[in-house]
Amino acid sequence: MPFREKSAWISLLSMSGIYGLYFLSVIQGRPHGRVHIGSLLITVIALIVVQVVLTIAVAIVAPKEAQAPRDEREKLIELKATRVAYSGLATSIALACFFGAFDPPIVFNTNALLAEALHHRLADAGLARADRVRMFSITTSADGIILLTVGGEEAVGTASVTAVLVAARLALPVLAASLDAKPSVEEAAARLDDMGVSRIALAPCVIGPEADPAAIDQAAAAVGAKCAAPLGAHGNVIKLISLAYGQVLSQLETPAT
Repeated sequence: MPFREKSAWISLLSMSGIYGLYFLSVIQGRPHGRVHIGSLLITVIALIVVQVVLTIAVAIVAPKEAQAPRDEREKLIELKATRVAYSGLATSIALACFFGAFDPPIVFNTNALLAEALHHRLADAGLARADRVRMFSITTSADGIILLTVGGEEAVGTASVTAVLVAARLALPVLAASLDAKPSVEEAAARLDDMGVSRIALAPCVIGPEADPAAIDQAAAAVGAKCAAPLGAHGNVIKLISLAYGQVLSQLETPAT
């Protein structure tokens, strides 16, 4: 069995097993009906560790095959496989959130609304195909997206869920990156380059004031990417603010009269 076929089996089996355990825990429920983003981060870290260790072990056994360069056919297969994988993972997340019966049902809804808003911003900039609801067509100039956020590793973990949903909408590889934490935009761009992506677009998952516009422009220029506008006052952002405000109001006790 060739080295890259072994690597593909390692990825398939490790993702099926580790993500399967994660989604099972989501479906079974969490204390107080909430899902903690820490468990997702632990899952991702465990997946990375398992894949790295097994891949290194296979490379040690067959060093010549591991060092052989990839041809164009292998790059194309990897790119198409990545798109299919993102769609499957997004579907799994949606099903887990639905059957998990969150109370309140905010985790999936929040990321779904943000994914739709980011899709709209990318389409407005001509960097992604427009959604069918808007009934117009734009020629896309990107075949890979970096979802940019700020707020440290926790923000990147939350944005990673949104990135999966954006990838499912666009049928493109989408990776989360941060202006102030790891992974950086340069690291995400390097991963996309390894997937065979040559045209990268930046999608800032920020409302606006929390990130320096100059820093966003510099990050895009550093990797040669075009950049969409921040979320700003998008209708879905307003929905999320209204939802959060309503939840706070519902928890306030009405004074006795």
